[in-house]
Amino acid sequence: MQIVDPPRCPICSSKRVWKDGIRYTKYGNVQRYICRDCGHRFSETPQNSFDKPERVKKNGAKILCSPSNLLSNRQICVTQPTGMKNLVKVETRTETRPAGATKLVAPDLHTKPIQKVSSEENILAVFKAWIQRQGYKQSTSEAYAKRIKILLGRQADLWNPENVKGVIAEQETWGNGFKKCMVNAYERFLEMEGLTWKKPRYKQDQKIPFIPLEKEINQLIAGCGKKMALFLQGLKETGADPGELWRIEWKDLDKARRVVTINHTVKGHNPRTLPISKEWLAMLERFPMTSNRVFTNTYRTHYQNFRNQRKRVAAKIGNPRILQIKFTSFRHWKATMEYHQTKDLLHVKMILGHKCVKNTEIYVSIDRQLFSGFTDEFTSKVATTVEEDRKLIEAGFEYVTERNGAKIYRKRK
Repeated sequence: MQIVDPPRCPICSSKRVWKDGIRYTKYGNVQRYICRDCGHRFSETPQNSFDKPERVKKNGAKILCSPSNLLSNRQICVTQPTGMKNLVKVETRTETRPAGATKLVAPDLHTKPIQKVSSEENILAVFKAWIQRQGYKQSTSEAYAKRIKILLGRQADLWNPENVKGVIAEQETWGNGFKKCMVNAYERFLEMEGLTWKKPRYKQDQKIPFIPLEKEINQLIAGCGKKMALFLQGLKETGADPGELWRIEWKDLDKARRVVTINHTVKGHNPRTLPISKEWLAMLERFPMTSNRVFTNTYRTHYQNFRNQRKRVAAKIGNPRILQIKFTSFRHWKATMEYHQTKDLLHVKMILGHKCVKNTEIYVSIDRQLFSGFTDEFTSKVATTVEEDRKLIEAGFEYVTERNGAKIYRKRK
């Protein structure tokens, strides 16, 4: 039995290589390998072919050649197999490649210095750990690391700020708001590396959010599954951010007072206590308690399920407006309805958890646009007993004030 030594990587000389498919050439099949240390792909010449030259045809004439000659101009390229894409940080750059190019000519190890190779996973892990050490939340560190990964996927040189500026500016499908987020994430990366740059200016565009009708919201909730309906009903009643409601725990629910406490805030919101209805509380009681948190699977999977169920409901009832409803649409609807009923901007600010009232002022303009054709005329009723109070409330009247022991209610015409 002949023992064959495993091939070595021509870049780092490592023997930790995997087979990575076969190259089908006109001279025969050639085995390809990929290095598990540096991620380079290369082709290795079979050992039993050096003493067996083959006669092949080239331009109609037979020539004598061996596999070693055929593979002398082989290509070695940096690719992205699953979990092994590498970021090459070159200390002395001698050649500039266009964006998207992946093929390199095999370097001469005797005349050129070996490149310093850093794994993409290591860069993201170090960056994420550094962000958390600066006092940011885990969700913030994951978001920043995700944006840095996007820059790496766009072939951006993270140690060249001008190159990163160009990559961000060239993305036509990115809005100014997303570009601003990318700039903020890259600024943290430069801070970690001790580098500076002249930050580009991107101002987020203000857009009026889509406000669905309450009828459309109820149709969507009724057409979704048990778990999805529970989540959507909670968004409708509380007006909480989807990330905040996703992180609630069973101990945050006060069934006696019928309130839920938002302690796991996002985007710098204030913690707050919000009322809930008997209907949503009944849905929670029927939901199984399998962990400390109410919702246990990943947020990305949950949102993908929502998109699938939303598409099915829209097709079933024949209303394409259902497809425009997102998780945040419930929050915008709640804020708009609360301001329309109370005209109290501070009340809406408290429900949404905003720290600055400027973020809440957008719902004033939304209310004026959506309800410009509606009048502010009301029908008033007076109740003196508990039974009258109950009937007026069931009829849709809302409490206004009390005079001489009588309670005054009103309802919009």
